[in-house]
Amino acid sequence: MIEIPSDLHKDLVPLAFLLGNWAGAGVHDFPGAEKCNFGQEVSFTHDGRDFLEYRSHTWVLDNDGNKVRPLESESGFWRIDADRKVEVTMTRDDGVIEIWYGEMAHQKPQIDLVTDAVARTAASAPYTGGKRLYGYVKSDLMWVGEKQTPEVELRPYMSAHLKKVVTPEDVERWAKALPDDLPDDGIAFFK
Repeated sequence: MIEIPSDLHKDLVPLAFLLGNWAGAGVHDFPGAEKCNFGQEVSFTHDGRDFLEYRSHTWVLDNDGNKVRPLESESGFWRIDADRKVEVTMTRDDGVIEIWYGEMAHQKPQIDLVTDAVARTAASAPYTGGKRLYGYVKSDLMWVGEKQTPEVELRPYMSAHLKKVVTPEDVERWAKALPDDLPDDGIAFFK
């Protein structure tokens, strides 16, 4: 279910499907790096201004699904204009800062992004750009990232399937929003 908070900036309504805390797992595979399964936690929040704040943390998982060590962390800000053009500024823990541009698909919650600018610190690994696709599919958030370096052509390197994290506050808010005349047995509700 996509909720649109009453205090969400009006320009961000098309991005409302991203809001909340998400958790799940995915696969990381890029030449020169360890191929692994990873866990991920993502949050998209807002404070009433015209952007979403984004944070993502990933970690390597062992064969039993246990956390082994951190993999990547990134944070940034997402905006959208009246023409459904999306811009993202992102900082990653490996010393890379990116500006991404893209757009939302017509009549579906899907965003395609491409890097427009990349800045790297001296300590960061070679990186020249990327592409990402985010989509809201059957109440889940799915994404795939592509990456290129001077040595490796653009290719997929990470993808994940994330589920919305439900908090006790969410349950309380939903319970308060239920109508007072729900049937006690639950079966009559479906008749």
